[in-house]
Amino acid sequence: MVEHSWKQAFSAYLQPRVIGMSFLGFSAGLPFLLVFSTLSAWLRDTGVTLSVIGFFSWVGITYSIKVVWAPVIDKLALPFLTKLLGKRRSWMLLAQISIAAGLMVLAELNPLEKIEWIALVAVWVAFSSATQDIVIDAYRIEAIEPEYQAAMAAMYVFGYRVALLVAGAGAFYIAEYIGWNAAYSAMALCMFIGMVATLLSHEPVHLQDRQSVALEQKIETALGVSAKKSAWQRLSAWFAEAVIAPFAEFFVRNGRMGIWILALIALYKMSDITMGVMANPFYLDLGFSKQDIANVSKVFGFFMTIFGASLGGVLVIRYGIMKPLLLGAILVATTNLLFVVLALSEPNLNLLAVVISADNLSGGIATAVFIAYLSSLTNSAYTATQYALFSSLMTLPAKLLGGLSGMIVDAFGYHIFFFYAAFVGLPAIILVLVLMRLQLRVAS
Repeated sequence: MVEHSWKQAFSAYLQPRVIGMSFLGFSAGLPFLLVFSTLSAWLRDTGVTLSVIGFFSWVGITYSIKVVWAPVIDKLALPFLTKLLGKRRSWMLLAQISIAAGLMVLAELNPLEKIEWIALVAVWVAFSSATQDIVIDAYRIEAIEPEYQAAMAAMYVFGYRVALLVAGAGAFYIAEYIGWNAAYSAMALCMFIGMVATLLSHEPVHLQDRQSVALEQKIETALGVSAKKSAWQRLSAWFAEAVIAPFAEFFVRNGRMGIWILALIALYKMSDITMGVMANPFYLDLGFSKQDIANVSKVFGFFMTIFGASLGGVLVIRYGIMKPLLLGAILVATTNLLFVVLALSEPNLNLLAVVISADNLSGGIATAVFIAYLSSLTNSAYTATQYALFSSLMTLPAKLLGGLSGMIVDAFGYHIFFFYAAFVGLPAIILVLVLMRLQLRVAS
């Protein structure tokens, strides 16, 4: 990736497509809390039992398995809509309409009378939301040059964070003064922001990749379905093109380096996610009030994350991807050590603000740069499928390891846990250095 001047780096945020990504980020973030914590609050507020509310957490599985139907989005054209809007915008608009419709249905239901229907509609909204995530990720990657991907990611994070405030605090305010049904109706109307952004955006250019076509033909020949005479052969050929080819293409393009890349994807967010599981319980156990935590998190957490993501975008344009990627990994691991200081100190609101600021700044930088890195790994022929695979791999191992966080705290205390959280960030730092060396070797 070519390095640019500081002026070029900062001017990236003035590009129309970069600005427009903030509105698509808002559309992506809005449904998330509405099928999770906001929905749980509504159910509890109306008298639904905690055991039933617990089952609603399974709705989140939808986001974790989106790679299953990503190949369909990459390959299937929608009747009428695709011809009118294009490959990406047609799926984007359909997903947004589906989300808005689902939220409107939820707004008409009573949890005490129609809990089963609320569960079904929540799954539908989550499915539509995960579908929208797939398409927006693909659009973001295809809509602009690779060096601007971190800037696109920063604006996406900004819009997403604003949407979380609207779907969280905003929905609570409406529910308090008017009611939960009105809150969900208002959230459905907010989805029009994403629809307008979709209609005003330009469809990316989709170029035919000859190497990908040749690879698909080789796979079809190996499976004996290249003739495509019977319905079974045509279905098998489609499966080969949509599902097998994206994974095969990644390893054909990257060779043995592909294993190192996948290892980095699986481990890069490990330190950040592991620490995040215990953050709020830690603040409470230190003696901070819920209001203190909310105030510091909302003010410092929100703005420092946005600033960090924006800075990450500038650094990628200025220096390329790998150097900022290394910086992000180092910052995330080392800022976890600040929590050790917090754990061993008397409760101090100013110190809490400093630690949360540093944590969110480093997290913002790392997130924007890492999204840019993942985006650079995709092939335009399989953007949606490959990025959905990467994003699933990015969080799954970390979430599994994060499940052990409480046991470590109970056994050794918070200060040892935060040393551990910093330590699990070391493999990511080492892998970035390994890949930088491998890339230099290939380039030479």
